[in-house]
Amino acid sequence: MATLTRYNPFRELDEMITPLRLFQDSVNRIFSEGAATRPWTPSVDIKETENEITLIADVPGVDQKDLEIKIEDGTLTLKGERKFEEEKKGEGYHRIERGYGSFVRCFSIPDSVDPEKVKASYKNGVLTVHLPKKEVAKPRTVKVSVD
Repeated sequence: MATLTRYNPFRELDEMITPLRLFQDSVNRIFSEGAATRPWTPSVDIKETENEITLIADVPGVDQKDLEIKIEDGTLTLKGERKFEEEKKGEGYHRIERGYGSFVRCFSIPDSVDPEKVKASYKNGVLTVHLPKKEVAKPRTVKVSVD
């Protein structure tokens, strides 16, 4: 007795595309579901003047109490955490693209910085760390007289 099978001219094409669809679905799931726990790193600008080095970090959504600045053995360490707001009943996200969780950034600071005079400020999601230079490291102008 012979078994009847319905002819599908696209069967081979479907068999070839299925693994691609599975891969694409997996990648999409990683990026959509894992965003709330995906690690992130704040962007930082560092500029220097003759009197100080200034580090400016974008840390929007990070509470000031969740920021820590430490200087040890010539290294400035920034630590913090941006917490994910849990979904409230009746609310749901369509997309989550921002990263959440803890971060750590470390920067080598030169010997010319006076670690005792470092100051930091936090305003509108921007952390600014002022690293004043030691007096001996500041450039000086010496007037030379010619006889």
